[in-house]
Amino acid sequence: MNRNERRQPLTRQEEKKIEGKEPAPSLLSAIDSPQDLKRLSLRELERLAAEIRRTIIETVACTGGHLAPNLGVVELTLALHYAFDSPNDRIIWDVGHQCYTHKLVTGRRDRFRTLRQYGGISGFPKREESRHDAFGAGHASTSISAALGMSAAKHLKGCSSRIVAVIGDGSLTGGMAFEALNHAGDLGKDLIVVLNDNEMSISPNVGAFSSLLSRKLSSRTVMSLKKELESTLRAIPGVGNNILQILKKSEDSFLAFFTPGMLFQALRFHYIGPIKGHRLDRLIETFETAKNIRGPVLIHVGTVKGKGYEPAECDPASFHGVGCFDVRTGKSSGPKEAPPSYTSVFGRCLVELAEKDPRIVAITAAMPQGTGLVRFSELYPTRFFDVGIAEQHAVTFAAGLAAEGYRPVVAVYSTFLQRAYDQIVHDVCLQNLPVVFAMDRGGLVGEDGPTHHGVFDLSYLRHIPNMTVMAPKDENELRHMLKTALHHKGPVAVRYPRGRGQGVPLDEPPRALPVGRGELLREGDDAVLVAIGHPVAAACRAAELLEEEGLRVAVINARFVKPLDKDLILDWVERTGLLVTIEENALQGGFGSAVLECLADEGRLPRRAVRIGIPDAFVQHGKRDILRKDVGLDAESIARTVRTALTRPHGAPIRAIG
Repeated sequence: MNRNERRQPLTRQEEKKIEGKEPAPSLLSAIDSPQDLKRLSLRELERLAAEIRRTIIETVACTGGHLAPNLGVVELTLALHYAFDSPNDRIIWDVGHQCYTHKLVTGRRDRFRTLRQYGGISGFPKREESRHDAFGAGHASTSISAALGMSAAKHLKGCSSRIVAVIGDGSLTGGMAFEALNHAGDLGKDLIVVLNDNEMSISPNVGAFSSLLSRKLSSRTVMSLKKELESTLRAIPGVGNNILQILKKSEDSFLAFFTPGMLFQALRFHYIGPIKGHRLDRLIETFETAKNIRGPVLIHVGTVKGKGYEPAECDPASFHGVGCFDVRTGKSSGPKEAPPSYTSVFGRCLVELAEKDPRIVAITAAMPQGTGLVRFSELYPTRFFDVGIAEQHAVTFAAGLAAEGYRPVVAVYSTFLQRAYDQIVHDVCLQNLPVVFAMDRGGLVGEDGPTHHGVFDLSYLRHIPNMTVMAPKDENELRHMLKTALHHKGPVAVRYPRGRGQGVPLDEPPRALPVGRGELLREGDDAVLVAIGHPVAAACRAAELLEEEGLRVAVINARFVKPLDKDLILDWVERTGLLVTIEENALQGGFGSAVLECLADEGRLPRRAVRIGIPDAFVQHGKRDILRKDVGLDAESIARTVRTALTRPHGAPIRAIG
């Protein structure tokens, strides 16, 4: 069977043809725990791998999820669970977006159809979900640190269990992974690190380390080099044979010189690899060997992202995280006609502005597609920088560019910018440098859940001196805010949500907005709703619902979290007497807190006030409309909250809804 034929998982009809009989009963249906894998033969494990691939493809086609990374680690996962003894042995997944096979063989097979659905199983490892999920993860580069901590704890307790960290090569572009490798080599504790090398994180990897990993030699090439070297050395009179004997005793060093093992051995790791990551026999044999090596071990495994599903193999970046799709074609099954996404509007607008201003440069942390920068990178390759999964470096790198007169735009998901908080404070805001933070996925992101919800940014940014924070009510306003940010003389954060825009017309060209000025959208006498960002639309709809009941409610689009439009807000709070703030952000220290602080500083707190936002709890995964209803951010819930607040007596305490 040639390589192209191996790409597709076997269908039931193909299995029948190969076997010459009816397809065998499902192997997966008999796997309730990793112990069940150990009863299977190698051939049965290979059949199980094909069945798991079908299950993952069919499920993700209906639920959405991380397809390509999971298809690439099917054999790797089976081999890990075959060789090790989970949960006694700990298997820690980096990022966690490649844990679907792990979930299928650790007792969650029957719930797998609920993957990423409201009330269903998470798309990431989750400690409270299973005792086999040793460590929760949704961000990159954490596995080696966590595994080393567990290894140290094991030694303190005198336990004999093994600790395995599975990290993708993309996650090794994050500095935290190298900090952990350095510490692990120094401690010398028993630890197995499996480097899953597929030359991809979300998009193709960048950087010198990725280039090092690409130095892989086939066994045939290695043997040829060895034979050539032996012949050369034997021809040296007197000393050739002696040198040859020394080299033969150091064969591992010879191989390491021609592979990435040289680096890991310098970090005091035993290096094994590269190993073919879709050969179950090789993987199992290697893991069994590694179990008997004392000290830190790194096993370098080469896999194919998207393995077994041709559309994903051909375009692994697009199939990294997908919505629902047609299994036969790989094409999205979403609506054909829809407004453009906030991400695409941002990307197009940045290209438009960069055409007129050569100082504009764009920076991403391994996500040119996810942040909408692909077109920018094609048109302005010398002004585009992908720094890898290194948000801290991205921010300080941007500060350096800004210090030299450029206008850097750091395009990053809100949840990932959390990792660079100190750099925002120390390297950007303290020096008042004009860095623009384009924060995608602000607010609730949906099925990826609590590791990815961007619900803390307004709180962790607004209290930093010199920082300006804004959020658009729609995709048209996003364009104006990007123009505003690039003309501002200090640091600016523009926060916008995941998904499609409101479908509003786009003004041409984008214009700069007056900094710190909000917008009155509706007048009213009974209450004023002051909303920021995406919830502005729900606030307007709530006002319409209340108007049908005879209640007139004013609506303000705040636009800016910092600086606030103090005069506009004060005016309408005093006209109505009831203030309702609305934000898709944590209530603690968020937009509503900012408004109340402003009013308190003026000595003009309202008689009645309600804050609507994200409660002091991590919001779970599910569709965004369900989650917004849960926390009271849909139009009907907002209207109900206002109705209830209007019936309370004057002087009732200020309260929060979320």
